[in-house]
Amino acid sequence: MVELVETPIPDLVVLRLELHEDSRGWFKENWQREKMLAAGLPDFGPVQNNMSLNAHRGATRGIHTEPWDKLVSVATGRVFAAWVDMREGPSFGTVYYLEMGPDTAVFVPRGVGNSYQALEDGTVYSYLVNDHWRSGISYPALHLGDPTCAIPWPIPLTEAEISAKDHANPTLDAITPVAPKKALIIGANGQLGRALHDQFPDADLVDLVADPDRGVAALDASNAMALTAVPWRDYAVVLNAAAYTAVDAAETPEGRRTAWAANATAPALLARAADEHGFTLVHYSSEYVFDGTRELHTEDEPLSPLGVYAQSKAAGDVAVTTARRHYLLRTSWVVGEGRNFVRTMHDLATRGVSPAVVDDQVGRLTFTTELARATAHLLDTRAEYGTYNVTNSGTPMTWHDIAAEVYALAGRDRDDVTRTTTAAYAAGKDLAPRPQYSALDLTKLEATGFRPEHASQALARYCESLD
Repeated sequence: MVELVETPIPDLVVLRLELHEDSRGWFKENWQREKMLAAGLPDFGPVQNNMSLNAHRGATRGIHTEPWDKLVSVATGRVFAAWVDMREGPSFGTVYYLEMGPDTAVFVPRGVGNSYQALEDGTVYSYLVNDHWRSGISYPALHLGDPTCAIPWPIPLTEAEISAKDHANPTLDAITPVAPKKALIIGANGQLGRALHDQFPDADLVDLVADPDRGVAALDASNAMALTAVPWRDYAVVLNAAAYTAVDAAETPEGRRTAWAANATAPALLARAADEHGFTLVHYSSEYVFDGTRELHTEDEPLSPLGVYAQSKAAGDVAVTTARRHYLLRTSWVVGEGRNFVRTMHDLATRGVSPAVVDDQVGRLTFTTELARATAHLLDTRAEYGTYNVTNSGTPMTWHDIAAEVYALAGRDRDDVTRTTTAAYAAGKDLAPRPQYSALDLTKLEATGFRPEHASQALARYCESLD
């Protein structure tokens, strides 16, 4: 049985552990992932356990703000422990303290200073951390006697055993608050990447081709060697908006290689990095991973890709789901800043062209602004990791229906757009197969509290911006 108790410091939680005692002593489950996650502890992925022996009562250590999360506990003896929030934000300087024995553990998030004072000789203090200790690491440390925090140490600090280094720590007014980890957007030059940058303005930006004017650095995410140079420890979340989306060109020998590198190899490498470094991976996929024989696709539908592009995206999906912390967002018919179907139809309408558009493929539009908003919602609400369908809402439409609506919004007659079939449109062309039905079920996403905007409203606003 594990009981979790919240504290005034955000994300700092106390766990009450069950001791199994008899005449020989006691036994406890100091770390039990399944039970602790069920109690509400985040899945912080510990990789190293450190133990500190405090030979004498009064030994006092801290206040240290190492750059990782940790679960602290007492193996033997008792301590008075105190924590100070040193993260940027309104909780900076908040203090929490308690007396700990073997029946208590505390989860300490990155950026919160940790300290304790041994109340018995021979006290052993344990740190379970989610990053490996490395020499040369620098991090903020706070003076144990800081007057602002005013921690009520049971043994006066003048009588305590304190290291010379801890004696020299600065007071709170001299501390630079710990900044939160950042976001990294991969594929920042694309339609979705630009929308994500608007949603996450402080994110670092990379793409296959650098764009110095926008602060985009060059990175080939399918190159394992190039990824080793990325400072992954700086990032809490990596948003992978990079993809090869030339559906028809993917059927060519060169296109096939490029599609598999971008859509399968890169996600696999990023999933591995996510587990190695503890960041959350957000990856964007496509309804093309399905063959389109079902009118509405759910997240758990078996993969059934048709063409090379679809197969490469499906392989990427499988790879991403191996990451412990991942959001796999499947979407369809994406519209944003750049070349897309709606922009093309609007341009044809303004130039007086009357096109024929297929009317036997059915789906929903997804505006990149909506996809970025859904991404932020899932991250902010800490929704359960996994796969989510994300599109705008509304009744599924054909490409012809959408084109006719664009024409109407541009002041043209809807009948200026004529109908054709997929087979007729493809005649004489080397085209990859398309799913007939592309609409995605949004029930799981809506269950998180997200309400997708109706596609017609988003379409009208988008076309107005083109005018």
